[in-house]
Amino acid sequence: MAKPPILTPQAEDFPRWYQDVVAKAELADNGPARGTMIIRPYGYSLWERMQAEVDARIKLAGAENAYFPLFIPQSYLAREADHVEGFSPELAVVTHAGGKELEEPLVVRPTSETVIGEYMGKWVQSYRDLPLLLNQWANVVRWELRPRLFLRTTEFLWQEGHTAHATAEEGAAYTERILRDVYTDFMVEVLAIPVLGGRKTAAERFPGARNTLTVEAMTGDGKALQMGTSHDLGQNFATAFDITYLDDQGASQLCWTTSWGVTTRMVGGLVMVHGDDAGLVVPPRLASIQVVVLVVRDEGGAGDAADHLVAELQGAGVRVRLDGAVATSFGRRATDWELKGVPVRVEVGPRDLAEGNVTLVRRDTGEKVQATVGEVAARIPVLLEEVQASMLAAATASRDARTAQVTSIEDAVEAARTGFAKVPWEVVKGDGEQRLAQESVTVRCLQRPDGSLPHSEDEPDLVAYVARSY
Repeated sequence: MAKPPILTPQAEDFPRWYQDVVAKAELADNGPARGTMIIRPYGYSLWERMQAEVDARIKLAGAENAYFPLFIPQSYLAREADHVEGFSPELAVVTHAGGKELEEPLVVRPTSETVIGEYMGKWVQSYRDLPLLLNQWANVVRWELRPRLFLRTTEFLWQEGHTAHATAEEGAAYTERILRDVYTDFMVEVLAIPVLGGRKTAAERFPGARNTLTVEAMTGDGKALQMGTSHDLGQNFATAFDITYLDDQGASQLCWTTSWGVTTRMVGGLVMVHGDDAGLVVPPRLASIQVVVLVVRDEGGAGDAADHLVAELQGAGVRVRLDGAVATSFGRRATDWELKGVPVRVEVGPRDLAEGNVTLVRRDTGEKVQATVGEVAARIPVLLEEVQASMLAAATASRDARTAQVTSIEDAVEAARTGFAKVPWEVVKGDGEQRLAQESVTVRCLQRPDGSLPHSEDEPDLVAYVARSY
């Protein structure tokens, strides 16, 4: 009798497959309070790598890290009407603390535009204080009715950037810079996910923003996943929180502000874009463990050879782990590392070693090749880059093959059953969005025909990407 599969096959039930991978690859578990998430060490190691890569890019864009309170006076949110209206259904509010009712309720941070706006107003005095470029790594709470680990949870981890600028042009340019140089660069070059960058429609904008830019990925079942957003807030928050400066002529001017963020949702995106029926597949530049050296049987010097290979790979700058737990069967251990998506396995067994060889196994393709013990340390870094490039190429080809160019709402709805639809914005504009929404399809973003970011949704010849989404 054949053994039952470890995971539900993707083709049978993709959401169930996703839940299986998150659980069995030991990425996360449900917390005790509904909608909360416990991130397990292996899952958190991926998040740490994401943090490090994104943080480095944020700092190259000139922003500095700070930290702001978890609790925000409710009156702060009320000062920006669109903002509080947009977040009202998701707010968690503290009314009692220290054994008594609070004079003013406190909102558990859903995002920090309001509290950071308050302090930007204090810190910015003159044009010499601008631009003020801040970022924080934190947790936020948004009450979630339909939780799903990493994708939608009541509490999640993220970074949120907030900046103040002297002119509208500077604010808009920084909003685009974050999307391009931080988010898109990270997702393409490290996550190997070919995201689409574009402008959200007015109906999909962040509450209180004048423009929202987004990066959208296609998951393995053809749906869209919003991976990050960058918002041009105009002067809405500057007006509400009196973020003003004296210009070089001594006149008082309102600042122009931005906000932008990515979350632990990126871990879910990683699973859903690259994973297969054997589990997670992690791109090498992200992987906390790039290579596992696996002792098949500790005979014929295999254990000593594995130790030596680990030391050599560490010396070559490879993030490597030794698995010498030979009390557990080799097949079980190989399956577990495959489930966790480690990019390359080096299998060290007495039979191959007797001929001076080991076996290299690629997780992305399953390809196995023989290599001499002496060439492993030089060969692995090259192989890791090959895997990285191959994963990006495969994800790009899959997305493009499932993106249909259509000219009507009806055809867009049909195409969205299996992937993305690319449709002229003129066809959708007006009541088209409502007609799509009736079929659970949304406009994910707008682009110019050449793929660049439009400055307005009223520009001619814009293209809308529409899809079902998570």
